[in-house]
Amino acid sequence: MRVYLLEAFYGGSHAAWADGLKKYSTHQIELVTLSDHHWKWRMHGGAISLLEQVVALPLPDLFLVTDMMDLALFRGLLPASYQKIPIVLYFHENQLTYPWSPTDPDINLGRDQHYAFTNFTSALAADEVWFNSTFHRDSFLTTLPNFLNQLPDHKLSHLIKNIESSSKVVPLGLELGALDIDFQKAPKTKPVILWNHRWEFDKNPEEFFDGLFYLQKKQIDFELIVLGESKSSIPPIFDKAKKQLAAEILHWGFALDKHTYAQMLWAADIVPITSIQEFFGISLIEAMYCKTYPLVPNRLVYPEHLPEIDFQYSGDLGPILEQLIISGKWKNNLELVRERAAIRSWPEMISVYDELIPCAKRKIFKR
Repeated sequence: MRVYLLEAFYGGSHAAWADGLKKYSTHQIELVTLSDHHWKWRMHGGAISLLEQVVALPLPDLFLVTDMMDLALFRGLLPASYQKIPIVLYFHENQLTYPWSPTDPDINLGRDQHYAFTNFTSALAADEVWFNSTFHRDSFLTTLPNFLNQLPDHKLSHLIKNIESSSKVVPLGLELGALDIDFQKAPKTKPVILWNHRWEFDKNPEEFFDGLFYLQKKQIDFELIVLGESKSSIPPIFDKAKKQLAAEILHWGFALDKHTYAQMLWAADIVPITSIQEFFGISLIEAMYCKTYPLVPNRLVYPEHLPEIDFQYSGDLGPILEQLIISGKWKNNLELVRERAAIRSWPEMISVYDELIPCAKRKIFKR
């Protein structure tokens, strides 16, 4: 089948997913993309720019589009010859349950609700809706009623069943093979703790570093690797941590290439997660694949990846990390951890996509 994968925000994890699907699928996947800038403008106008590219191409058998565009607008502007082509919407994230940055001016201006409504109408316009995790699907569907109840009238909540009936959970495929390098974890007396997430508020760096400050105060030996992409507005806790944890730091900052990134993951021993938002958790899966012991909160998507209670925690991170280090449990079950991650590799996941793609059919809108 010829599939046009429309990505209005082609960069980072979105681009990696699109490239992986194109590389591994037995179907003919053709990418139609816009650059990963101005995400709010992509949500408003990206559909029109993508449409201009699409109508210059031969008719496809299927459109696979992602959440960073207005699918209802795209579908409404499609020429008549395209109207029978089924469209699958893939949710990497959504603006309904994604926590907004407290510094975003749209909150005070009252414009933040518009993007969530675009996700809602996009899901209504799609023939199938794919979510990257069960948590993502369930949180979106259960939050919709309260969101729609804010509308002044014609609240549309009866249409949620249309989205629910067309929804599937289709986890991301990841290019984990790139992390297979010639590196063996050496026996250690003190663990290397890892941060490999974006330097943004939703990853909750304050709780992460407060946990490490606790270890330092209790004189628990550890070392630290801090990776991840930093934006122009960096939470102040990073500057504080860089100074206060200087003696423990092995590496600080973005890895310049994939090989260096892989080396750092293999050098790490424990990856504590403190995020307040996570629909899938790519950085966690990558660390797990490199046999880094995961310590995750028992919320969000994490129990899907790690159902075993030994890897989950609730409460203050510092004392829990202290007990994990003293007990030596961070050296155990690393093969299981890698296996949990490996099932998300593209060679394992591609059969799921290739079987679902031909099954997508045009649906009839029902009130």
